[in-house]
Amino acid sequence: MPTPRETILTALADLLSTIPHVPVLRGDVLPERIPSAGLMILRDGTPGEPGVTLSPPTYHFQHRSELEVIVQSASNRDSVFDALCAQVGAVIAADRTLRGLCDWVEPEAAEPVDLPVEGAASLKAGIIPIILHYATTDALG
Repeated sequence: MPTPRETILTALADLLSTIPHVPVLRGDVLPERIPSAGLMILRDGTPGEPGVTLSPPTYHFQHRSELEVIVQSASNRDSVFDALCAQVGAVIAADRTLRGLCDWVEPEAAEPVDLPVEGAASLKAGIIPIILHYATTDALG
């Protein structure tokens, strides 16, 4: 049986995969080719130190996962990147509790970086921190 952490991360990946034409990888390495609509890689991140309430013991996590957003284009790289980040925000805003699996999902602003690629259209990438607020009776998350 998966842990609550794994269940929530899987649900987040499933939610992000509803963005059309943009593959969502989970913890993979950056592939050699980036689809024209972009690519997202969800990193598990860290659950951090939980807060604890007693009777019954409940562990409250603010798990910080990271979503890498990557686009490659010779002409409209900035607008494609911006549109993809906006779509991430919109799908998360539509389901802030991942169908009741967690208390709240909060994406933070992306920190974009331009990456020149020799002999190809340059990449624009950024990491969107996504904070997952959830509670569980399992101290391991």
